[in-house]
Amino acid sequence: MTTTDLCPCESKKSYPECCGPLHRGDRPAETAEELMRSRYSAFVRQEVDYIIDTAHSDARKDLVREDIAKWARESTWNGFEVIDTEGGGPDDEQGLVEFIAFYDDAEGDEVEHHEKSIFGREDGQWRFVDGLPGRQEPYRREQPKVGRNEPCPCGSGKKFKKCCARAA
Repeated sequence: MTTTDLCPCESKKSYPECCGPLHRGDRPAETAEELMRSRYSAFVRQEVDYIIDTAHSDARKDLVREDIAKWARESTWNGFEVIDTEGGGPDDEQGLVEFIAFYDDAEGDEVEHHEKSIFGREDGQWRFVDGLPGRQEPYRREQPKVGRNEPCPCGSGKKFKKCCARAA
């Protein structure tokens, strides 16, 4: 098996034995994670109908087919990593899958899309309900905070509050 035969979802299986049957409608996803992986593969393979069809009916109304198709087409998909799952098993009604999708956007910028996707059952099948931002690293200031009455770091000789703090 060559790397081009591998499924884009990073399962290390071939596409025909992994996400292919789901995209063709041969069988539904058995778990929330399997649905998440197949949705990522659908973006890579530009299977827009699958992306829309696997969204929960409440989420589907906000989807714009042309926007999804454009994003999928104009992105260069570089990889996918599942960070964590909660629930979402064959006997569960809800699940959460935290993941990072790596891609280059239309401008060529590298993007790491970190999300916690919420899944639920609808008519007995897993569906994407919503996405929340993934874990955020706390902001760390590079330099010490400048007090209002300290000299402005720009070198003007004025107090910070009378100089650059006004611009902020």
